[in-house]
Amino acid sequence: MKPARPTVADLAAYDEIIDVRSPAEYAEDHIPGSISCPVLDDAQRAEVGTLYKQVSPFEAKKLGAALISINIARHLQERFLDRPKTWKPLIYCWRGGDRSGSMTTIFRAIGWQAGQLDGGYKAFRRHVIDRLAELPGRFRFNVIAGPTGSAKTRILQAVGERGEQVLDLEGLACHKGSVLGVLPDRPQPSQKAFETALWQALEAFDPERPVHVEAESRKIGNLHLPEAVIERIRSGTCLRVEAGLDARVAFLLDDYAYFFPRPDLLCQRLDALRALVGRETLQRWHDLVAAADWPTLVRELLEQHYDPQYRRSQHSNFSGMAAPLDFATDDLSTAGIGRVADAIVQSRTAQIA
Repeated sequence: MKPARPTVADLAAYDEIIDVRSPAEYAEDHIPGSISCPVLDDAQRAEVGTLYKQVSPFEAKKLGAALISINIARHLQERFLDRPKTWKPLIYCWRGGDRSGSMTTIFRAIGWQAGQLDGGYKAFRRHVIDRLAELPGRFRFNVIAGPTGSAKTRILQAVGERGEQVLDLEGLACHKGSVLGVLPDRPQPSQKAFETALWQALEAFDPERPVHVEAESRKIGNLHLPEAVIERIRSGTCLRVEAGLDARVAFLLDDYAYFFPRPDLLCQRLDALRALVGRETLQRWHDLVAAADWPTLVRELLEQHYDPQYRRSQHSNFSGMAAPLDFATDDLSTAGIGRVADAIVQSRTAQIA
């Protein structure tokens, strides 16, 4: 009787986790901490798959075995010859089949205690989905809310620097959450990779302490928050930042300064608001971009689009907005943000007492 294969629950028992899927599969998502050692690269995988469908499984397996053998030999020579006899790697592919089985067999023949992950990446993915449905219910969320430009993300990060638990959804999503939230030269992760990062963050939290998070919509850029996550956050305690318009304009001029040398990109992003604000308003904003009149542009974006949108939605999505804890400030400099973060931490301490 063969011993049971290791499962996702056994990940921590291994010295190293090796992903033998293709580079494209690894790039889309992978087990955190795993290293990529493809036994078939993207082109080879496509070639073998085409042969399987168009000629025969037998011919595909012959070619696949030859290519896999060559690639495993290369990985062994280039990456693993210095591993001691006591080394214990865990190897996985898409479903825990031939690709991971081939490397596991060779590594075991050498004398290493190699394990082949039961079910492969698909089993890990199922684990992530199941945990994201269950984990959010364990936590109490303190939701930092407020109109656009209130420095919510910076305040959240400052709260984390003071030792509190924070879930930085925009950081995980590589996006600031609005139409203008795209980060130039920083693409968003795949949906699967985002969910893996979210799962990893939630697993690290202590359920006995609150988790601070920023008020978000269901979608951050191109990424969707899992239903259990967004619903639990929306039932949390709201900490509303009330900052003056001048302070918010000054903050946004600094926080979005990377757009100013790229006016074409900024106009492209503004175009997404055409249906909401109308052609005339959008043309005026394009003219302000052409004139590099950034303070007027930011002020008008707040007054004519973001603030009305916030007023319409602030009570409909977050139950805690019916009786929020308010934190007023007219200073969103680094020092001012720090003072708001201090007040938030102190308010939590007072609630505990």
